[in-house]
Amino acid sequence: MIYGYIRVSSREQNEDRQVVALHEAGIAEQNLYMDKQSGKDFARPAYQRMVRRMKKDDLLFVKSIDRLGRNYEEILEQWRLLTKERGVDIVVLDMPLLDTRRGKDLMGTFLSDIVLQVLSFVAENERVNIRARQAEGIAAAKARGVKFGRPARPLPANFHEVHQDWRSKKMTLRQAADACKMPEGTFYAKAVRLERKD
Repeated sequence: MIYGYIRVSSREQNEDRQVVALHEAGIAEQNLYMDKQSGKDFARPAYQRMVRRMKKDDLLFVKSIDRLGRNYEEILEQWRLLTKERGVDIVVLDMPLLDTRRGKDLMGTFLSDIVLQVLSFVAENERVNIRARQAEGIAAAKARGVKFGRPARPLPANFHEVHQDWRSKKMTLRQAADACKMPEGTFYAKAVRLERKD
């Protein structure tokens, strides 16, 4: 049986390029499995369904190694599970050296393992770099004064008066929060923030 696996990181990303490549490789529509989620691990429903169906001598096509996953150690673990334990062959279309049907001898296996290790490292490294670039972008935006998250709601008109009554023990925290129509935790946090400003 021949299978094809497709993965895009989010619902907005387009999977057409992978679908076309796998159709051109001759994979039937009913044997295409697709997940729309991150490649950080292999807890993906379509991938897990596909692996459960696979038997010895089945063949799995993926467009590129990063479509299989982005976590270096987990890619290697899945590759070992599929090829060594399940006896499945894997073909990575963008990297002809990663075709376990070829070179079943020691040299072929050795070369395939080296290429897989290098490509898995590159995929993981790219994931780390993306995270670092995101963090740098957020830090730069904060330095420019960009605010993240929802804007704070203005204090209710009666907040200062209720706050005074609460601090002078004329009302409980719950009564004060109810009077301002907010949760107790929110009232308390806003009260503390207000006191720090004074």
